[in-house]
Amino acid sequence: MADPNFLSTPRRPRERRAPQERVRDWNEVNAERRLLPIIGGQAGRCMDCGIPFCHSACPLGNLIPDWNFLVSREEWANASAHLHATNNFPEFTGRLCPAPCESACVLAINADPVTIKNVEAAIADQAWQLGLETPRPPARLSGRTVAVIGSGPAGLAAAQQLTREGHATTVYERADRLGGLLRYGIPSFRLEKRLLDRRIDQLRAEGTRFHTGVEAGRDLSGEELLARFDAIVLAVGATARRDLPVPGRELDGIHQAMEYLPLANRVQEGDFARSPICAEGRHVVIVGGGDTAADCLGTALRQNAACVTQLDINPRPDDSRADDQPWPVHPKVYRLTASHEEARARPVPDHDAASAAPDDRRLFSAATLRFEDDGRGRVRALHCAEVEPAQRRPRAGTDREIRAELVLLALGFTGTERGSTLMRQLGLELDAAGNLARGRDFATGTTGVFVAGDAGRGQSLIVWAIAEGRAAAAAVDRYLTGSTALSAPIAATDRPLVL
Repeated sequence: MADPNFLSTPRRPRERRAPQERVRDWNEVNAERRLLPIIGGQAGRCMDCGIPFCHSACPLGNLIPDWNFLVSREEWANASAHLHATNNFPEFTGRLCPAPCESACVLAINADPVTIKNVEAAIADQAWQLGLETPRPPARLSGRTVAVIGSGPAGLAAAQQLTREGHATTVYERADRLGGLLRYGIPSFRLEKRLLDRRIDQLRAEGTRFHTGVEAGRDLSGEELLARFDAIVLAVGATARRDLPVPGRELDGIHQAMEYLPLANRVQEGDFARSPICAEGRHVVIVGGGDTAADCLGTALRQNAACVTQLDINPRPDDSRADDQPWPVHPKVYRLTASHEEARARPVPDHDAASAAPDDRRLFSAATLRFEDDGRGRVRALHCAEVEPAQRRPRAGTDREIRAELVLLALGFTGTERGSTLMRQLGLELDAAGNLARGRDFATGTTGVFVAGDAGRGQSLIVWAIAEGRAAAAAVDRYLTGSTALSAPIAATDRPLVL
């Protein structure tokens, strides 16, 4: 135990920049320089439990008590070695993961958990600043070739593991830049793209080859891939968007979140001076209650929307664990994201005060009924109603109208793209959930073809994507050589400890 007096040290999460300051730019919301002075004391709160539930709650199997102890002693090099032994991209997870490990911290039974996520980010950042995270090219080549389709976190993790094991690995990405949702789905205020570019540069220096603007199945057929490579890893994500089939859905001004967010990110990349779908001066309604909806909220605020309202069909969660979500389960509790902090700090315009939501324009138990036309084919308003919690049916007499000049649908995804050319060419099938069918070893019914990440498990967390990429790489290595020394933290059928 690093600090036997952990109860005397209160939890202190990393500070964020003031909401009024950060909505004026697209830089990371966290106050970077204020993290390091407090992180040693926070790591010292770790009890080094005999059974580390934080370790088992992490899909990557991160050695959390070990690197907490090392950080408390300022042994950054050793802490970095322990962290990178299980996680290829801790600077991503340290910013984007919802931290189920903290929910499973033993302190969380009756107190505030260790700030594990913050410690992880600090180790990762220190590793780069101290020059510890250098490229690790393989000592020898295996003579085997692997294609990775998709450059999101699962694809990048698989590629790095396979390259370091000596397999000649090539990543194909159909977009014009690498990174998948890390590039075009996650806003810069949550993940600055310089961090992504830095990792991609590392992978290149290690020997991974990248090709952008190449759509597998069209520009490069499945037959060509099978002939050219000894193994193929499909990390193509779960991109089938869930829609909202209500009257008026066809009106202009109603967009999927993954139409809106990539364009905003492209502005930051220099592709546009102004996004073709911009919230500036508009009344915006976001339909959805997850992380993507929060990203839309933060983006709309930075685009100077006149007003933003968020609708969540689910009831407002409790502030603490419900009885049916006991420790160490990662519970559904009320959380205030950085974007919601920014919305709360923003004054509601006088002309909207009467319709303002009681919780910073965030409406829970709200179902969208229909969209109203402005007479020119563009959305003017959204009609919603309260829902019965059990049946999720609109409650009579609760209809209300919300002004809406831009509507963003952040309703999640239903699986991978149906009937794609590549699927047909490789002879792949979908499982009952709409994901690419595979076995426990990530292998499909087509010899040499493996599936990793959201394409196989459905929409999930970045930490699961990296874990799947690592585990799929181990399965590929075993397929190619008969054995593997690569870490395989999970099987394809593992499920998170989340209700």
